[in-house]
This record gives sequence, C-alpha cells and structure tokens, in this order.
Amino acid sequence: MAMSDHLRFSGASHQVQVEAVTAIIRQEPVLMAVLEGLRALALPDPLLGSGAIYNSVWNVLTGRPPLTGIKDADVVYFDDSDLSYEAEDLVIRRAAERFADLPIPVEVRNQARVHLWFPLKFGTPYPQLKSSAEMMDYFASKTHAVAARLEDDDGISIFAPFGLDDMFSFRITPNLALDNRRTHEVKAERNKGIWPELTVVPWPE
Repeated sequence: MAMSDHLRFSGASHQVQVEAVTAIIRQEPVLMAVLEGLRALALPDPLLGSGAIYNSVWNVLTGRPPLTGIKDADVVYFDDSDLSYEAEDLVIRRAAERFADLPIPVEVRNQARVHLWFPLKFGTPYPQLKSSAEMMDYFASKTHAVAARLEDDDGISIFAPFGLDDMFSFRITPNLALDNRRTHEVKAERNKGIWPELTVVPWPE
C-alpha cells in the first residue's frame, strides 16, 4: 500500500469512517480477542478504548506491522454498585486470568471510580461519570476518544463523541474539557515518534 494512501478515509462521512474502523478491528485478532473476552466477562457497560484502536487504524492505513506502538489494551466498565478498590481489584484479577495469553497487557478500570483516585494521582478534580463512554469527553486529545464494544449479536458498536475524522486525518486535536495540556503534548509527541504522518494541533495558549 502506498504511504500517500493513508488519508483515504479523511473527510469521509461518519458512516464510512465507522465501517472502516469496524473492519480494521475485525481483522486484528488481538482486538477481537479482547472484545470477545470482555463480553465473556459480562462486566456492566464494557468498552475497549483508545490506543489499541486508533493505533491499529494508523498501522493498517500506513502499512505498518500489527501492534506497532501499542503498549496495552485499555478496557473499562461502569459499576457504581460497589466503589471499593477491592471490588475493582477482583475484576482486574479475573480479567488478567482471561487475557493472560495475549501479546499485550490488558488494563481494566471501573469508570465509576475515576473521580475518587484521579485527583490524588494527577492533582486536578475529575467529574463523577455516569457511564463508561462518558470518560472520553475528558480525554486530553479528541483524536483518542474512540471505543468499541462487541454486542451479543456479534455487531461492533463504535463510540466516538468527537467523531472519527481527527483519527482518519492523522490529526491530534486537543480537548479543553480539563487542564490536560501536558498529557496532550506528551502523548502527541510519543505518537508522532511512531507515526510521523501525524499532525499535532497545539494546545491553545
């Protein structure tokens, strides 16, 4: 595939872009294994999000080997019936067992708990979420806000609150919902080191 072809879905309709990302996910065995495992774990409101998806899209469109630049698979669920660390830890251990054979680690987090630990870890307040998908409203970069779920009928649902055009246009766009400038810049720099085709939109002064 010619490198110049990597923008072929840039500016396409949302439907075309959803079909393209869905096809890319289906042809990546590791992503499908995570989605199938997530469905088997039967967690409430499960999603596979961010890096594993947008990195896979960039790899396919630039002809790079699968899993290039993918450090882990971020998996989330939403369970506000028990906000204890112990309940989340139990899920993390179950998931670790389920995904032990995969070539990348699977990171599992309960989105109902983020507002409890985020301020302690990052020093800034974080809103209390009401669903897994809502986490993407607060990502440092809009481009990274994409997630998928394998439904019971084997359909794949795609969640992308800011649309998919930034991802398919290889453009990293800041999201000003939180004071995430440093995260935007660090992740963008790392991404650009792996996929030089990317354009980084700077955080506004």
